[in-house]
Amino acid sequence: MGIGDKIGNAAEEATGKAKEAVGKATDDEQMQAEGMADQAKANVKQAGEKVKDAMGDLKDAIS
Repeated sequence: MGIGDKIGNAAEEATGKAKEAVGKATDDEQMQAEGMADQAKANVKQAGEKVKDAMGDLKDAIS
């Protein structure tokens, strides 16, 4: 996973956490849900990048 991808995914996850916290603090269920969705999306992206890394490592090990 490239460093830019890691930073982008971490930033997206942090933004989601902030939205969720603000939503909780203000009783804004929509913002809270958006924050949770942003975090989930970032986690899926991170998982995809980890799979790519693992496949690259496997390819290198086989070669």
